[in-house]
Amino acid sequence: MPRYFFHIIHERTEIDDVGEELRDKHAAWKEATVTARQMLQGIDGKLKPGRDWRMEVTDEFQNTIYVLHIQAEKPK
Repeated sequence: MPRYFFHIIHERTEIDDVGEELRDKHAAWKEATVTARQMLQGIDGKLKPGRDWRMEVTDEFQNTIYVLHIQAEKPK
């Protein structure tokens, strides 16, 4: 099975150097969205305007497969 990695960029970069074996890129997308939901709940008020939260999903060759990007902005 292919291995996928879920890197997080928010306040600091957290590189996933372990990854997870999943059957295909569709399973990696599902895992990314479930994990992102759980992580965003944990941010709990820490995401401020002008800051971003981002998850990059890569394959075992470090090719970016998906990017989930939450951008916090203050209206003008």
